[in-house]
Amino acid sequence: MAELIYYCGTMDSGKSTLARRLSKITGLPLYPLDLIQFRPGGEPVPHEEYLRQHAELLQCEEWIIDGFGDVKSAWERFAAADTLIHVDPPLPVCAWRVTKRFVKGLFALPEGWPEGSPMWRSTRQSYRVLRLCDEHLTPKYRRLIVEEAKRKQEQRTAQAKAIEEMFAVPSAQFAMAGNDRNGPTPQAAANMQPPVAQMFPG
Repeated sequence: MAELIYYCGTMDSGKSTLARRLSKITGLPLYPLDLIQFRPGGEPVPHEEYLRQHAELLQCEEWIIDGFGDVKSAWERFAAADTLIHVDPPLPVCAWRVTKRFVKGLFALPEGWPEGSPMWRSTRQSYRVLRLCDEHLTPKYRRLIVEEAKRKQEQRTAQAKAIEEMFAVPSAQFAMAGNDRNGPTPQAAANMQPPVAQMFPG
């Protein structure tokens, strides 16, 4: 099974929940980027400090990374990851999850958030940028995923169950991708693509 896994998707797409589940299934360490990008209370760390910590993180031999950070660091993760998982539900689902997270956050801080993070300010920001992400960032993710499918083990889904089932099968079934940092053979890549098309058509 791959050792370097990057979850991508718009905010509140469900990628953090899936990343936590996958970390429990595989035993791979999970690194939410919010914990290195923001201090307790929600204030951002200096950008150079974030980039330094991010570069150190990419040197680890095993990781599951959840979050965006910035464009530069996101594309560095795309290049470094063995496996890309694009969580891509409809926009109304993401908007509903923003609301649900806010309500639940009145009683308990969302898992993976720095202590003292401002729920109301974060929720307003999420509502403001959600559609912009869907219009501008998500299409870039989709194009990149198509390109990377030729050389990485890749999965696109909007359902948690599909991710869990994918990683619950015996590891021998993933021999076509393995941990080869140069990517699978052309034949293996061809074998990977039909299941992706069936799971997320169009």
